[in-house]
Amino acid sequence: MGRYNRAVVLDQIQLADGISRAEIAERTGLTPQTVSGIVKKLLAEGIVREDGSSRVAGLGKPRTRLRINGDAGSAVGLHFDPVELACVVVDLEGRPLVLKRTPTPAGAKPDEVVAAMSELFASVLAEAAVPRERVLGLGVASPGPIDQNRGMVVAPPKLANWSRVPMKQLLSEATGLPVTLDNDATAAAIGERWSGAGRGIANFAYFFFGTGIGGGLILNHQVHRGGSLNAAEFGHTSVEPDGPTCYCGNRGCLETLVSPAAIVAETHRRLAEGTADSALTVPFQRDPDSVDHAVVRHAAAEGDPLAAAVIREAAERVASVAVNVVNIADVDLLVLGGHGIRHVEALYLDAVTQALATRPLSRHVRVADAAVSPLGPDAAVVGAASLVLHATYSPQLSALLED
Repeated sequence: MGRYNRAVVLDQIQLADGISRAEIAERTGLTPQTVSGIVKKLLAEGIVREDGSSRVAGLGKPRTRLRINGDAGSAVGLHFDPVELACVVVDLEGRPLVLKRTPTPAGAKPDEVVAAMSELFASVLAEAAVPRERVLGLGVASPGPIDQNRGMVVAPPKLANWSRVPMKQLLSEATGLPVTLDNDATAAAIGERWSGAGRGIANFAYFFFGTGIGGGLILNHQVHRGGSLNAAEFGHTSVEPDGPTCYCGNRGCLETLVSPAAIVAETHRRLAEGTADSALTVPFQRDPDSVDHAVVRHAAAEGDPLAAAVIREAAERVASVAVNVVNIADVDLLVLGGHGIRHVEALYLDAVTQALATRPLSRHVRVADAAVSPLGPDAAVVGAASLVLHATYSPQLSALLED
């Protein structure tokens, strides 16, 4: 119980913009004596600092405010994507100090990727000038599915050379740090809870737009993982029962219709018909490969009718799945993030917001909110670092069984 109570107190301090001992006791149900004892130890360890005081209405004595001491330590996050590797160092408040990116090695063989990740890790740590002994650990976000118990990346999409790769062990040996491995979308959701749109929200869902479409669920402030620890695969929700076959074996998965590859293919199909007015027509005729996902997104953001129509149709499909998520999980907030919606966030947000206002059954009680991640394209890598902070400082129900 002691370890859990300590995490509960830390969680309250982290989530609040300054909080007193009395407020922690009021919000958690812990006794004032228990809270004071835990805070005393946290202050001695340097994890928490006192930061001024505030006077509460009706009470004469000001209350001392407590905050996380961001300088007390740091965590490192690595995001592995088939296209790009990213690494970040964050302080204890989850604020990025240094972030770097590099292309994923061609062919993406496990040993080559681990070597590239280790090199990127060393470069970022050196630039941040963070002593190794002050690093709590390394969080790694990878495409799923993930075997959490064995620390393995099982069979990620678009990576033919990968099958049950012991990523956790390999990176722990390469860096000398304890490693936490998770699905990239779940990591991003944890990042949102720690320092993004989900901060302080008990129940929310996160849609991750990357090379594919992933998701994460936070229910009652806890990460919901499911039986195989791979819950919230929103991208594999079937939106067209007779649609194209997905690599997962299902048909009409959301990912087959709204992934970057699907959006580019649909844009190319319409441009090849030659009937639509679009600024993309000429570059497509010169070199079809030049009209990639980033080009389509930029064109849609600038109002190109063909590109905007393709993105809006994709957003409507995402909105349909968002409605299903609200109906099933009854979340209060849906967060949209990842580099796959960069520059067209407004189009996706508009479609999801309208759908949530008119379609879920729970709208008769309250309308679920939608938001774009303030972490943007950095959500997964910041989330990877947040895995370390979350495992170290956030209350996990499993800790009650272990104490």
